[in-house]
Amino acid sequence: MRKSVIIGLDLAGTSKNPTGWALWKNKRVIACRLQDDESILQCLINCNPTLIAIDAPLSLPKEGMMRNVDKEMRKHGYPVFPPRLPAMEKLTLRAMKLTQKIIKEEFRVIEVHPASTRKALGIPAKDWTQIQTIFIQMGLKGDPEVRALTPHEIDAQPQH
Repeated sequence: MRKSVIIGLDLAGTSKNPTGWALWKNKRVIACRLQDDESILQCLINCNPTLIAIDAPLSLPKEGMMRNVDKEMRKHGYPVFPPRLPAMEKLTLRAMKLTQKIIKEEFRVIEVHPASTRKALGIPAKDWTQIQTIFIQMGLKGDPEVRALTPHEIDAQPQH
């Protein structure tokens, strides 16, 4: 049976800033930071993932500042930013463009929001050391065990 490979991306709004990358296979995690879309895409192709989870909005609202999903998330107490805020719109447009390239390679992509996942699981939102400790307690192996991960690498982690 083929093991699933899941890639998490904490996408930056611009390639000038680091994007968190995490590869998860059988609870073993390899994390790093990447910059440009070409590097991200090449790493995806090399890893042949079963699923790619991107921490960024993958669409813009048809009208207004927020999509229906954003309104629903906020209604339930999850801290999402409107995709039409200037910095978020830049991130969303980059995510949409990258997702188009990923889909052309025939990979599955989903939108995720790690801060909301952590809130739903009762995990601290921004205490990066504590979050990493919890991941290790959950049985994740590899990079989380041997070095302090950056916040971007932590946000790219599988959180289930």
